[in-house]
Amino acid sequence: RAGGMQSAMLRAAMNTMAFQTLRALADGAFHSGEDMARVLGVTRSAVWYGIRDISSAGFAIEKVRGRGYRLCQPVSLLDAARVQQALDGTPVTIEIFDTLDSTNSRLMQRATQGAPGGHALAAEVQTAGRGRRGRVWHSGLGHTLTFSLLWHFAQGARELGGLSLAVGVALARALRAAGAPAAQLKWPNDVVLPAGKLAGILIEMQGDVLGPSTAVIGAGINVRADARVQAAVDQPVADLETAAGQAIDRNLLLARLLRELSAVIEVFARDGFTALRDEWQQLHAQQDQPVCLLLPDGKDIAGIARGVAEDGALLLETAAGLSRHHSGEVSLRTGGVAV
Repeated sequence: RAGGMQSAMLRAAMNTMAFQTLRALADGAFHSGEDMARVLGVTRSAVWYGIRDISSAGFAIEKVRGRGYRLCQPVSLLDAARVQQALDGTPVTIEIFDTLDSTNSRLMQRATQGAPGGHALAAEVQTAGRGRRGRVWHSGLGHTLTFSLLWHFAQGARELGGLSLAVGVALARALRAAGAPAAQLKWPNDVVLPAGKLAGILIEMQGDVLGPSTAVIGAGINVRADARVQAAVDQPVADLETAAGQAIDRNLLLARLLRELSAVIEVFARDGFTALRDEWQQLHAQQDQPVCLLLPDGKDIAGIARGVAEDGALLLETAAGLSRHHSGEVSLRTGGVAV
């Protein structure tokens, strides 16, 4: 419910004029209302409404007579041309929206209409962003990075077990290089830091059992700490800027993520998860730790996490032996209590 309220508030506040105003102020410098009105080709009152709306969306704005307005903290907004340039020849095209219901949903619609693979969509605001198992994905404008990538495979969906884990390897590589060297992987689809969850993955598939098939690979990364997002979720949240100790250019980060995804998915499509399994296990945050696995039917199993099988299944060592699991929620066990 909190996520729905947050999305509704952003949708109401962030209209076209609000986004134009936010871009004009994004650098954190002072800009007069008169200058902004002239550059944007609008009236001074339209600028005032834009200022009001981005304030309603949670941005702190300083106003000084004779100098104008400025954001108290600069924000890195997405620019398709900058991302495409930073992709440096990687065979991925990028399209960016101010507002979308869901990048995954929109890209899946494109897939049914014959869209080519290697196309990515990113949105500053998702009004119906989704996480795994139908959960709401909470995001803050300018503070998170949410995008989806379309990819076609010759194999059927049944042969693509482990794809979410392969994607996790790509995200971990990029995020570690971007300033979070402590980033690790939590089965089956999270990137985590000691402070909490850094990124999540949602993969949706369609196609024939024997192939070909199409995957829409969605990812959400917490780039900057956002108190509203932290208040809306029920688990600890980490962010990249805190880990890196510096501001992050979301355009360069998105390009880095897409480059790693393209490289990893090419390996996965050719050789399967087997080629990436060792790297995944080296990054496994709960490798050889006592864990509790909550199953979809509500039951739970305690054991020792022994990594993953070649198809991406979690290997759990219990008193009854080694068992394989393809779905569920993992939590660490401390003193016999799951946390």
